[in-house]
Formats: sequence, C-alpha cells, structure tokens
Amino acid sequence: MISVAEAQALLLSLVKPLDGETVPLRQAVGRMLMGAVTALDPIPPFSASAMDGYAVARVDVAPGDRFTVVGESAAGHPYAGTISGDQAVRIFTGATLPNGGQRIIIQEDVVRQRDGLVIRPELGDGLHIRPAAGDMAMGDRHVSNDPLGPRDIALIAAMGHGQVAVRRKPRVAILMTGDELRPPGEPLAPGQIRASNGYGIAAELELAGADVRLLPIAQDTAESLSAALGLIGDADLLITIGGASVGDHDLVAPALTQAGMDMAFHKVAMRPGKPLMAGKLGNTAVVGLPGNPVSAMVCTTIFILPMVRKMLGQCSDIPLETRRLVAPLPPNGPRQHYMRAMLIGDDRVEVAERQDSSLLSVLTQSDALVIRPPSDGACVLDQEVSVMPLTR
Repeated sequence: MISVAEAQALLLSLVKPLDGETVPLRQAVGRMLMGAVTALDPIPPFSASAMDGYAVARVDVAPGDRFTVVGESAAGHPYAGTISGDQAVRIFTGATLPNGGQRIIIQEDVVRQRDGLVIRPELGDGLHIRPAAGDMAMGDRHVSNDPLGPRDIALIAAMGHGQVAVRRKPRVAILMTGDELRPPGEPLAPGQIRASNGYGIAAELELAGADVRLLPIAQDTAESLSAALGLIGDADLLITIGGASVGDHDLVAPALTQAGMDMAFHKVAMRPGKPLMAGKLGNTAVVGLPGNPVSAMVCTTIFILPMVRKMLGQCSDIPLETRRLVAPLPPNGPRQHYMRAMLIGDDRVEVAERQDSSLLSVLTQSDALVIRPPSDGACVLDQEVSVMPLTR
C-alpha cells in the first residue's frame, strides 16, 4: 500500500491542463478562461450623465443663473450639436454628454421656464458626469483564475465579446459494476441494491465543471466489463466503481489490465477507500473506486476532484483548516482515517459517532472530514485536528 500523499501525487501526474475552446458568452458561466480578455471599446464608450437633469457648458454655475434649453439627449439618442455659453441640453441618466458639456445640473436644482431654466439656491456641488473609459479603457484586460461568475459575464459582455475562449470541460466516464446493482427507479429483486454511487459522483464532478457520462452498469463478468470499457470513447478520465478489491468477484483490475491499462498503484493506506487503484489506459486516466458508498464519495473528494481541477487549470490543492474537537477520540489505526464530522461555530468540530463506510446518510449529514494520521494517538477534548470542509 502507498500513502495518501503518494496516491495524490501519482493521480495528478496522470492528467494535465486541457486545451481550450471558444463558446458563446451565454454558455461561459462556470467555465475557466484560457487567458486574458481585452476590452474592444472603452467602458463607457462616451462621457455620459449620471443623473436626470441639464447639461451646461460651464462648471462655475451659481444660484440664479439662467440657461436656454436648446435640445435633448436621451439614452441612444444623443444631442447632435455643440453647446456653449448659457445654452443647456435636457439630459437623462446614461445619455451622451453633448459636445461642449462641462456639468450636469440635476433637475431638482432648477426651475424650468418654458425654453429656459433658472438655478435654485439649493444647487449642489457635483458634476454628475461619468467620463468615457471611466470603468475600463480600450485594451484593458480582464483575467480570472476562478470559474466565470455572473459579474465576469457582465464585464466581458461590456468589453464587447459575444464569445470567449475557455478551458475545455474534462470528459469523464463513470462505470458502476456489480451483479447486485439496479438503477434508481427500478424495482429490486432479492439480493439487489440501488446503484447510487455513480449518481452522486457525477453530480459532484459536474458541479466542479466536468462533462460526465454514466455508462451502462457492468455485470461481474469479464465479457460485460470488456464491453463496457469499449464505451469510454474519448474520455479524459474513466472512473470505475466497485470490484476494485481482490476477491473472486473483483474483476475490474484484471479487465483493465487485459484492456492495456498501465497500473500506477493499487491500494492506499487510508480508510475509507483502501482498495483504490489508478493507471492510464491509452490517453485516458483511470481511477478505480471501492464500491462502498462513503468510500467512493470520500475518494472522489480527496483524489478525483483535484484531478478535475488540474485539467481545468485550477489550483488542485485541497483546502484544510484546523479546529478543536468537542469530544475525545480513541487512537487511530495504521491507515489515515477520514472521519465524517460536523462543523460547529467558527472553530469547533464534532466527529460523527457512526463511521461505517456503508452509511451514506451520515456522510450526507456531515459537512467536514476530520483527518487522523496513521497510528495517531488518542485525542482529548479541545485538541486541534486537521479538517477538510465539504461542499454541499
């Protein structure tokens, strides 16, 4: 068996950042930019009014001053002329500042008199002009090291781009194996169980930005496994679930070896998840997960999510924090233990009482994993432990 750290390093070595593709901006949310996006125009492209009011041709305006209104500037319909002297143009928020305009007098500070206006005594100080390129100049760049969110999309649209170059989504194929498995929604015969792991893992990887396919469930025969492996197509990553151990019915490793997989490792000194295996099948990275529900989900968080993030060009480090235990823990065994737990307040953590790897409900109720190093001694109340927060 190898250590968790060795397994993480070997798994990351099986993948690399993917190439890019250009997609319509409406399809870019949640995607990773391939590089900087450059503004095609200034933002805003012209000086504009920040308020409803009147554009005048001088800054030094005083109460009692009179102006003649010579036109109007509305959004999308700028005033075509140039103002000077005591001329004013009725203007609305977002409209183009007319040529010669130096200041906006807000409408609350004037008294309108037919074709003219008089400045009230309550005149304010602001110019109320949004200058051209006040947000971004033409050629300014936007860079994001995180998945594109709504604010990024709005900015890129304002920069003039209807499409954008993003990192290609990792193509992931998930193969659940086992004679006992039936898809959700189908009735169960004696000895059968629901195939749940693939659905949860697919959801987790899709939230991370992958394009995931669930392959048909393979039976515990060499022929069925061989046929299923023929369906992986151009997947960047193949995840098998179940059959990764060394029992009489654990045929996944032999089937992958027969198909030509170059094995990187088999078995990790951890719990849950000891039977984990990995390798490379042609251009496809392969990870074989154990069939126990918690083992499969925990291994996905610890090993597969970092692989997906690396393919997307993201940081593959797993965020950890330190918290204090609300109850003592007994000594740990020889394998690194990832214990389901609940975060409490800002600095405490409570380890779940039941840790059996078949108890998916306990994992669903948890929002963290407490990490116990191999052969760790007993932990006392308030002892600090390393914690991996889980996303919902």
